[in-house]
Amino acid sequence: MSAGAPRAGAVLVPRLTSAERPLLVVTDVDSTLIAQEVIDELAAFAGVGDDVARITERAMNGELDFAASLRARVAALAGVPRSAFAAVLDSLDVTPGAPDLIGAVHRAGGVFGVVSGGFEEVIAPLCRRLGIDHWCANRLEVRDGTLTGRLVGEIVTADVKAERLGRWARLHGIDPARTAAIGDGANDIAMMSAAGTGIAFCAKPAVRERVPYRVDVRRLDVLIEPLGLSG
Repeated sequence: MSAGAPRAGAVLVPRLTSAERPLLVVTDVDSTLIAQEVIDELAAFAGVGDDVARITERAMNGELDFAASLRARVAALAGVPRSAFAAVLDSLDVTPGAPDLIGAVHRAGGVFGVVSGGFEEVIAPLCRRLGIDHWCANRLEVRDGTLTGRLVGEIVTADVKAERLGRWARLHGIDPARTAAIGDGANDIAMMSAAGTGIAFCAKPAVRERVPYRVDVRRLDVLIEPLGLSG
């Protein structure tokens, strides 16, 4: 085994044929497509990083209602300057192999989307940079160049994530059985259950218990071959 190869048992995913491979792949963003949690990075600018990170961890473990916990965390961001968006974007670490997975999906004639409990102000430019086709994320209210501590519009909950998976499949005329969803948190379980193939990615214990397939190595390109996207 090479130094960069996944350890045995790290990828527990069904091996799909080219006729079964997903034509729509949707991933979570925080701790899946990227290494960080965007809200935690923004919180560092507000000097409340540790407090917000603790709430984030409990929400991702399914210990707190996601929408309520999100509002509490966003409230702590009041006063953060708009310039924080660009700074956070530049600091993000894309998960190894993510561009390769996106490229493999496109070469197979498929579509790639992301759904995020994070924020469009950071997610949208990241998606454009990576060539992602669709995205859905929360929006932060900004007045006079600073965050107000409030959200704008619909909160991206677990149900919204699952709904977007279905919406994008219908938009492109893709059979739900030919979809895959990848995520790490409790609010990703609904979309992983709705997808033809749901994959828990380096996931929290509560997620691993409810999703049959999983990847335990922090690389996304390890999914290219088992999902039938290698050729």
